[in-house]
Amino acid sequence: MDAEARALRDDTRRRWALALPAVVIITLFSILPLAVVVVYSFLAPGDFGGVRWQFSFDGWYSVLFERDIFDDTVSLSDAHLTILGRSVALSLATTLITLILGVPTAWFIATRPARQRAFWLFLITIPFWTNLLVRTIAVQEMIRADGVFNRLFLGLGLIDAPIQMMFTNFAVLVGMAYVFLPLMVLPVYAAIERFDFRLAEASYDLYASRLYCLRKVILPMVRPGIIAGSILVFVPSLGAYVTPRIMGGGKSMMLGNLIEMQFGQGRNWPLGAALALTLTGLVLVALVWYTRLAAGGRRG
Repeated sequence: MDAEARALRDDTRRRWALALPAVVIITLFSILPLAVVVVYSFLAPGDFGGVRWQFSFDGWYSVLFERDIFDDTVSLSDAHLTILGRSVALSLATTLITLILGVPTAWFIATRPARQRAFWLFLITIPFWTNLLVRTIAVQEMIRADGVFNRLFLGLGLIDAPIQMMFTNFAVLVGMAYVFLPLMVLPVYAAIERFDFRLAEASYDLYASRLYCLRKVILPMVRPGIIAGSILVFVPSLGAYVTPRIMGGGKSMMLGNLIEMQFGQGRNWPLGAALALTLTGLVLVALVWYTRLAAGGRRG
């Protein structure tokens, strides 16, 4: 018995020794920076940026509330709440649009002959070859006032003057949907590729309609891919910075832009840290929802 316990202890030590480099990297580059942000959120802002080492709840208080500079009255921070609501709404809309476009695309690729699938997947991954900034500017060239779409509509006589699409929520939505669409297609494709199409054929043999087969046979089987794709789109779009900055300008800011502003022009690092932790909390809520949804699907 002692020999077995000693062997188990030695095996545990070897496993920890092998995992030690990963633990050190995670601690240095993930946990410690997050701990610094947590500490900063409970300090007072410095006069010209940075922080003063004085405990304060002002950073967290300013996330939802603001104090009038003249009469000290307290009210809800309309600007922050508007940006927070816009971030969640645009992220959900981006997820929905990529889902509507991504599922048929993934189905098309998965139903091609085996030798053709690699080519279609190659086309899907081409956008990843370029920088996010370059892809966003490419979308901007399509929808700006003298861009491709407006020139096409003017040439066809559909409009008399260019449509102002840039620096709106619509522009941000279009940009994020284009940027994050491959993140929806790939996991859904992986789920559809594993689907046994004989199950669909069996449902048709039992006189099931196409809609019933889709709802009761196909969607439950590809559900893990849909959930994974939705999370892969929702989480990065919630904290997106480059695309809202270019496509929305200063009119359609999102949470990532607000956080950058507090660490930059606003020089209110505690508020920026509190907003960053608020964003982290929203991401954690989305991940918990994903875990519960995926677990419910496995139980079903």
